Amino acid sequence: MMIDRLRTAGSHALLAVTAVVCVFPIYWLFATSLRRPEDVGSLSPFPWPISFANYTDAAEKVDVLGLIGNTFFVSTLSAAGQLLVALLASYAFAMYTFPCQRILYLAFVGTWLVPFQVTMLPNYVLLTRLGLVDSLIGVVLPTLCSALAVLLLRQHMAGFPKELIAAAKIDGRSSWSILWTVVVPNLRPALAALAILLFINAWNEYFWPAVVLRRSNGVLQLGLRSFMGTEGDQWGPMMALASLACLPVLLMYLLLQRHIVNAFVRSGLK
Repeated sequence: MMIDRLRTAGSHALLAVTAVVCVFPIYWLFATSLRRPEDVGSLSPFPWPISFANYTDAAEKVDVLGLIGNTFFVSTLSAAGQLLVALLASYAFAMYTFPCQRILYLAFVGTWLVPFQVTMLPNYVLLTRLGLVDSLIGVVLPTLCSALAVLLLRQHMAGFPKELIAAAKIDGRSSWSILWTVVVPNLRPALAALAILLFINAWNEYFWPAVVLRRSNGVLQLGLRSFMGTEGDQWGPMMALASLACLPVLLMYLLLQRHIVNAFVRSGLK
């Protein structure tokens, strides 16, 4: 009994240390943003006196609300598109049997192993011909298909009770109706967990928006470049804008936390 308690205490201590290590950079980000401009380089663990001067400086330098709106638009549209494509593709791969099914599935998932830098140039040339360079739609369009999302959803649908599908077919429901009225309601935790992963990935993307958008402040990640110059970096406003970039993702996680936990629990029960 004593050995089990010691193991449990050791596990909790290890988790606590790991949590502190993970959270500390985020804390330091917010702490630096709340320091006075002259105290940005201070190593004090607590920002005192608290100042919002860095936030006002950031708002004067760039259009903060515009950057957040553009980034939210790109991230939401990209995540929703990837989720829809993954839902339809995984449903087909899991529920239907057709010639060369396994080969097509492996080929589809194999695209996940292709580095984005390989397809970047063809995508850019295509966007140029379509006239979508320097537009938010041009940032979203090449990201609408995610092999990883198809792989994850297909695993969940493969374990879906086939009896429910058969019963729905006996009731005369179409495949489209079965997907949206039977399958999707039972996959809400998995869909919520995948949605937040796709949203965070799109929210944090820097390389592709930097290629497509010629504007220096199209999205939040590009707006951070406004505080970097040859004469030195403005760390205070940069940290203030970066802290604002963290808030929507944190809010989304708090709203969907219950679904995310349920998704992991159900995956473990399988």
